[in-house]
Amino acid sequence: MYRFLLSRQWVILTLIALVLVPTMVELGFWQFHRHERRVAQNGLIAENLKAEPLPIEELTSPGHTVPRSDYWRRTTATGTFDTAHEVVVRRRTNADDRQGVMVLTPLVLRDGRVVLVNRGWVPAAADQKAYPEVPPAPKGEITVIGRLKADETTDASGIKDLRGLPDRQVMLINSAQQAELLGREVLGGYLEQTAPEPAGNTPELVPEPDHDSIGAHMAYAVQWWLFAFGVPVGWVILVRREKRDREAAADTDGGADVPEPAPAAV
Repeated sequence: MYRFLLSRQWVILTLIALVLVPTMVELGFWQFHRHERRVAQNGLIAENLKAEPLPIEELTSPGHTVPRSDYWRRTTATGTFDTAHEVVVRRRTNADDRQGVMVLTPLVLRDGRVVLVNRGWVPAAADQKAYPEVPPAPKGEITVIGRLKADETTDASGIKDLRGLPDRQVMLINSAQQAELLGREVLGGYLEQTAPEPAGNTPELVPEPDHDSIGAHMAYAVQWWLFAFGVPVGWVILVRREKRDREAAADTDGGADVPEPAPAAV
């Protein structure tokens, strides 16, 4: 009755179904794990943003790699801006998705070490080779409050670290690179400034990271699992339909083979 399952067409269809089911299950778990990571990250951001700010010297040091547990940690740094070695970070967007640059200014701490401060976003110059108009950093000693971030790398960010850029322009915010340029000890990671607010709101401070949205990863996971469940169900439905059609065809063919009775003699 089910010998048709050994046909080439049905063997191929069955193999496709056997491949699709585990693939869809795996895709569902992939989306589920992305959901879990997003929830955990939201919790970390919320916790670190609510924490009392600590002096940056207690959280990082030269050559230190900022751990994920300290991402977005509120921190303070007191020192003097070194505007002579200020650079801009190319191809960055603001909250309105406008293309521009981030202003990265070294802050010389009281002990002579340096921390990089992302002072915010400004529009890029019309000529990409030109240095954009950047509002001057405050003079004198200042206490900057901000969020601690890890050094950017190509592997982590996907941003290519281009060479041969115009003077005082970089692609990545990286303390090791800036330490080579400055010839000084630079604390690992950098500070994303949140206060004091600059005059005229320029540079535009980087907004607080989103930690309320969890995205649609869980919904996608459920969809993939439903698809995985639907494949064998659909396969069974097709098999039963094929069996029914073949039985109906066999009955029709069988009835056609029965000879009609001869007409009665008058």
